[in-house]
Amino acid sequence: MENLSAIQYVMMSFVSLKLLSLVAAGTLCGIYIGAIPGLSVTMAVSILISFTFSWDLNPALALMIGIWTGGVYGGSRMSILLNIPGAPAAVATGFDGYPLAKLGEAGQAIGLSTTASVIGGVIGVVAFAFAAPVISEYSLMFAPRDYLLLAIMGILLVGSLSGESLAKGIFAGALGVLLSMVGMDNFTGQGRFTFGNVGLMSGIHFVAIMIGIFGVSEVMVQLRDLHIEPIKQDVSRIIPSWRLLFKHLYLIIKCSLIGIGIGALPGAGGDIAALLAYGHARRSVKHPTRPFGEGAYEGLIAPETANNACIGGTSIPMLTLGIPGDAVTAVIIGALYIHGLKPGPMLMIETPHLLWFIVGCMLLANVFLLIFGLTGIRAFAKMVEVRKGLLMPIIVIISIVGAYAINNSIYDIYWMLGFGIVGYFMKQYGFQVAPVILGVILGPLMETGYRQAMMDQQNNLLGFLAQFFVNPLTLALTLSIVFMILGQTQLWAKLRGKFSRKIS
Repeated sequence: MENLSAIQYVMMSFVSLKLLSLVAAGTLCGIYIGAIPGLSVTMAVSILISFTFSWDLNPALALMIGIWTGGVYGGSRMSILLNIPGAPAAVATGFDGYPLAKLGEAGQAIGLSTTASVIGGVIGVVAFAFAAPVISEYSLMFAPRDYLLLAIMGILLVGSLSGESLAKGIFAGALGVLLSMVGMDNFTGQGRFTFGNVGLMSGIHFVAIMIGIFGVSEVMVQLRDLHIEPIKQDVSRIIPSWRLLFKHLYLIIKCSLIGIGIGALPGAGGDIAALLAYGHARRSVKHPTRPFGEGAYEGLIAPETANNACIGGTSIPMLTLGIPGDAVTAVIIGALYIHGLKPGPMLMIETPHLLWFIVGCMLLANVFLLIFGLTGIRAFAKMVEVRKGLLMPIIVIISIVGAYAINNSIYDIYWMLGFGIVGYFMKQYGFQVAPVILGVILGPLMETGYRQAMMDQQNNLLGFLAQFFVNPLTLALTLSIVFMILGQTQLWAKLRGKFSRKIS
């Protein structure tokens, strides 16, 4: 009888015209909200609470889940077409998605990202439904020092994002970490790197940095090539072939598991999952369709699969522990409280049907994501066929609107333009800009993990260092970091070459 009840709750959103319409409308709106830089999914769900607090719980959740699912995917559109990520989770998508658009394969790239997102999303929902207790217990094993190591692992990915020079990549990542520290110290309330300027007390918003360093800098680069005719995009093949999907099925499954695992860690989120999945693809795929960074399908599949699988992962600590997996789940927890529910272990005992209703809404949202994601691509692809003399001003206007929409502050526009200039000169001198965003995103996680771990040891440095060798999970992460560092050195490449020659 319990199984029958669970199935009924899963199917509730499929059979109710009202709930089905709300999920569809939310997914469609989420795709286009996510595609606009500066208009985050968190912002959209937050605004929805003010409209839906008087609604019944089920319709409110149906609309929120639709917007959440569509918004996470939507950021990839602008990332592929214009190299302006609509959201931090779409930064890694542009590494190979934008080169594909420059090769005239924007339609194929968007179709592939849509399909990978849907497959990853469904796998994430299945994991959420059947593995929630196991993964939530696993996430409780992570201590603050483990979050520090996880952030360091993410920073070390600059080795795979920094082109030929590892040193330049590390410098760019360190610059991002430094920028993340500007503003008020969350522990002491003191200003850092503010130079007496009150406007800097709130810090520099990473979306303003992201829009400037990707969007405005790209406009400045393209201004040199106004005479080059736009590339005609091939949109005859949008839906990827079954052969291509089956070929990369193993990579899709692995990246889905990365997304679920990272999502289950409170405070991590889809941006970290996408970057880790991209780094994993670069290390594990021996024969990509093209070199990574030049339009490899694998470099597009990995982050898009992971960030959508992360939706199911972040929902696990949200419902089972009452701990937000990311910013969106923090807002949804607030919505549940407004409706008289208390997320946490007792929620799973008192209202177990809520889990299955959310699972049904997520599955339905992925169905609509496939439908809406594969439509309108021709219209989107036309954006990159517009003459650069017309397209570049439009990109600048979109960037200004997106930056202003963050906090309704003109200062964010100044920061966006300033980092556009910084990004332009970085590109001119061979520095990759992606590690800067990586550092900005992971900086707070790294700092918080370090300071909490030190406080746990009463600021005893020896005790802090000893924890890296006595705890099995921490030791495994520490060894992973050591191998990551060694794996990016020339000495390791020489040793591996000698070893392979001896075997052969």
